[in-house]
Amino acid sequence: MPTKLNLASKPFSNRSLPWAVATVIIAVSLISLVFIVRATRQARAQGDSVQKDINNLSQQEHDLRQKVQAVKNSLTTEQMQTLSAAHTLVDRKHFSWSRLFADLESALPGNVRVKRIAVRGVATRGDETLAELELTVVAKAPQTVTDMIAEMDRGGIFHAELRAQNLQRGRGESGAEYELFVVYRPRAGSSADDVASTSAVPSAGRVREGGA
Repeated sequence: MPTKLNLASKPFSNRSLPWAVATVIIAVSLISLVFIVRATRQARAQGDSVQKDINNLSQQEHDLRQKVQAVKNSLTTEQMQTLSAAHTLVDRKHFSWSRLFADLESALPGNVRVKRIAVRGVATRGDETLAELELTVVAKAPQTVTDMIAEMDRGGIFHAELRAQNLQRGRGESGAEYELFVVYRPRAGSSADDVASTSAVPSAGRVREGGA
């Protein structure tokens, strides 16, 4: 007859382990919750500070615009024209002809001659000076001018657009005249004195014949 063992009178149990595990989980959760709440508050405070700075800057910009508009409204038509002329003079003061001739000399191929240069506008944007030019050149082949325009665009100093083409009318002259609209952006870092010391006057007659 088999022997039956009844463990109900003294069963195996470890009641402290589940409580210990639960206590550890609760403690970790509470610590994580504290860190999350603190990080949320810091992020919210930083966001409020940034938004406050943005609002202050927007208000300052609005006030400055109102002051500028008030000054413009207080000026007469003649004063506005004088102010515009003064800005133009300041912009033109930063423009260097010797620097233009030096950059143009390096950009033109040997078989292209400049007949006329006219500056239509000069503007200063920050430290950059922009000039709008009307340039008339003489070349024997249209492809030469097309290649020259592409090379100018690649150089980054000149951006040229062909406006018109006229056949040469002079006696014994061949080729054609090409009228170009050119936007000139001098490279930063080289002053007019530096250019004047190295190339004060263009060496070739290609630029010398032109009128400015």
